[in-house]
Amino acid sequence: MNIAGILGTGSALPKKVVTNFDLEKLVDTSDQWITERTGIKERRQAAPNETTSTLCIQAAHKALAMANLSPTDLDMIICSTISPDMPLPSTAAFIQRGLGARTVLAFDLAAACSGFLFGMTVAEQFIRTGKARYVLVVGAELLSRFLDYQDRATCVLFGDGVAAGIIGPASPPSGILATEMHTDGAFAEHLYIPAGGAAKPASCETVRAREHYIKMRGNELFKVAVRSLEEVSRRVLEKANVKPEDLDLFIPHQANQRITDAVRERLGVAPEKVYSNICRIGNTSSASIPLCLDECVRGGRIKKGDLILMSAFGAGVTWGSALIRW
Repeated sequence: MNIAGILGTGSALPKKVVTNFDLEKLVDTSDQWITERTGIKERRQAAPNETTSTLCIQAAHKALAMANLSPTDLDMIICSTISPDMPLPSTAAFIQRGLGARTVLAFDLAAACSGFLFGMTVAEQFIRTGKARYVLVVGAELLSRFLDYQDRATCVLFGDGVAAGIIGPASPPSGILATEMHTDGAFAEHLYIPAGGAAKPASCETVRAREHYIKMRGNELFKVAVRSLEEVSRRVLEKANVKPEDLDLFIPHQANQRITDAVRERLGVAPEKVYSNICRIGNTSSASIPLCLDECVRGGRIKKGDLILMSAFGAGVTWGSALIRW
């Protein structure tokens, strides 16, 4: 069986920055309220002419350049997103066309905040079995298009962003060491967009009821997220016979700084080994972990041989963890 690893990363963020003070003018909130409850100070917002796929293409080019590959080297494209360009066709199809890649297998994957880890795990299976050699995995969200600025509990949380990884052959000891992914639909209505799909097609009534925006039960999700992230992280570490103190870096999904702090404390990971950019970026769902990863790689925070644990929790609900050696 072939070993798979991350060969290159890249990211793309919209230029527009939306601060907590900007949101104070739109909704009944304050910088103090947002910061104390989430750790977020600002987030990015896509311009009207930007789409999920256009930002994906920018990030993909950067990841390919780092991996010293061209678009025609790709054997597969996986786009993890819950904010696609349109319901049909897939955003991955637009990425393939925009990159000028070969007519390879390209598809979207919807696992919300856990999406990049789900996509990376799928890519690993194809590489391990020899069905593919180089796979582009993109975590991409333009969640600002689905925010209700009458709901202060959700509109302050989410931002726009895209990040990509090239998954390909790795030489031991480097590579993906262990992964584990889960879904539990019992909590599906804790974080969802009610209308716009086959269950509730768009209509004047659904628009008037504001059902095309993100709805969330935050208090309930918080407890489930902390417990699930701790459990799945421990299981992945046990699979690889690695202790929390052996980690060089822990990259959790950037949902809420309080969740990050709680999971870190439960796992016993030192604060200086945890990476967080939520104060600058907010919650970018499936783009969250690869954005952090790209910042760490390009900023020199990661060096060859480092043990990196990545863990995520999102709508569905979904959760998962992956341990890699760089």
